[in-house]
Amino acid sequence: MIKVAIVDDHKMFRDGVTAVLNQFKDLNMIWSSSNFKETYECIEKKIPDVLLMDLTLGKESGMVLSKVLLERYEDLKIIAISMHYEESYILKILEIGAKGYLLKDAGAEEMVNAIKTVYKGDTYYSNYVSQVLIKHITKGTRPKDNSIVIPLTKREIEVLTLIAKEYSNPEIAKELFISIRTVDTHRRNLLDKLQVKNTAGLVKHAIKFGLLEV
Repeated sequence: MIKVAIVDDHKMFRDGVTAVLNQFKDLNMIWSSSNFKETYECIEKKIPDVLLMDLTLGKESGMVLSKVLLERYEDLKIIAISMHYEESYILKILEIGAKGYLLKDAGAEEMVNAIKTVYKGDTYYSNYVSQVLIKHITKGTRPKDNSIVIPLTKREIEVLTLIAKEYSNPEIAKELFISIRTVDTHRRNLLDKLQVKNTAGLVKHAIKFGLLEV
């Protein structure tokens, strides 16, 4: 059972999301809140596995709230939900540490998929957000010569290439005929060796090393 919570200042939207998630036996909406105060009170009682975070909470900022929560609850998995298509919003919340970004016009199926994907330890971006992210990280990252030395093993390069192509851990395991646990190990090693914090950082290095066509 995946424990889910939502922070959004529109009750109708919160109720709608709750109604959708309640249709799935493996998802449990444990609480909803509309502002900072309510969120602090709720999360102290029950910490969700996945938190859906609206970026605009009336006069308050979902970005600020996300940053504060992640500093206190490092393992909290946040998916930003927003009507903002602007690159600045997308990049800022991902830099803060959100594991996903959904536009509010996303369908129920995509939202459920995003929650389950993030819960498993992967990141989830809608198609539009992925395009924005790739466009941003390719700026000035393509090497001008072949002098870059890749400090990775052959297998790590294979895993990195598939991560950059948006393969999930199970899909990588199937493609390379290895266990999901082995994929997890390679992913952690990649994060450590390349000194990045998330999938976006890994994709940036994949492009830098010429492993991803853009």
